[in-house]
Amino acid sequence: MPKQFPGPRPTLEAVAARAGVSRATASRVVNGGDGVRQPLVDKVRLAVDELGYIPNPAARTLVTRRTGAVAVVIAEPENRIFSDPFFSQQLRGISRELASHDTQLVLLIVEGPDDFDRVARYLAGGHVDGALAFSLHTDDPLPAITRRAGVPTVYGGRPSWSAAPDDRAVPYVDADNRGGARAAVQHLRDLGRERIAHIAGPPDQTSAIDRLHGYQDILLDADATLVAEGAFTVESGARAMQELLERRPDLDAVFAANDLMASGALRVLREHGIRVPEQVALVGFDDMDSVAEATDPPLTTVRQDIEGQGRLMARLLLRGLNGDREDAESPDSVITPTTLVRRASA
Repeated sequence: MPKQFPGPRPTLEAVAARAGVSRATASRVVNGGDGVRQPLVDKVRLAVDELGYIPNPAARTLVTRRTGAVAVVIAEPENRIFSDPFFSQQLRGISRELASHDTQLVLLIVEGPDDFDRVARYLAGGHVDGALAFSLHTDDPLPAITRRAGVPTVYGGRPSWSAAPDDRAVPYVDADNRGGARAAVQHLRDLGRERIAHIAGPPDQTSAIDRLHGYQDILLDADATLVAEGAFTVESGARAMQELLERRPDLDAVFAANDLMASGALRVLREHGIRVPEQVALVGFDDMDSVAEATDPPLTTVRQDIEGQGRLMARLLLRGLNGDREDAESPDSVITPTTLVRRASA
């Protein structure tokens, strides 16, 4: 039997002829342009369906001045991005929101100084309509890079550079980190715990700073020996817990700044034969199901809607790109609420 080859791809001219319109009119319809009456739009779309026409992305870009792509820039090592469930949840929210608006996600990972030049060239090259950037650190050059490239950007997490939090031109999405930390520590106080330690996140990230401040809001006279620094990883939580036990073996509660560090702390407590929550109560932050419900005992933690924050970031960016803000006077940034989820660890 002879091999069957598909026929030639239908052209825009064929669509225009089938619809009985000019090529220019057909181009505006299939490439998202404005100014075409609805009856003609319907005719062109019917012709596209009948012929199986696939629009040319380059032509669409010429008409709309849009690429249909958004860069997601994450300033963390690759191995952490693909092992930390926080990033997968946030990326899932972003991806779903962009997909619902027929927009492509382009992932850009910044692991070291050399990557900044690569990202800067890409953003300045007009490959994307906007950017979503999260997990930024203090003095991170990414904000300056996106400004120079002229790329509209929404940030994940409260910006830390000078004046940014008060600048309406710097939209961001964040959780109520400070309020969530206060709720966690107050819960431990209500349980009668008196020597509450804190495993803090890296001091160059605003989420860690805000959670430390929330801890200090409740424990105004907290002893500095009850605070140890981690890096939002399981291993760093274990190291910090070991350090705390060496300094303050009398501690009776721990608030860890994220669930991964809490799980590392729990491992060390168990290795030392310390019962949770009988001897030491433990609270985390994030409420990631793959961590909080998998620990033994299940982890009491502060829930933030990580996937929802990803969706909100994408929504804010697309709203700005489309120029359809519902209220020009409303704030561009969003702080999402947090909730204490009580389980067996505290």
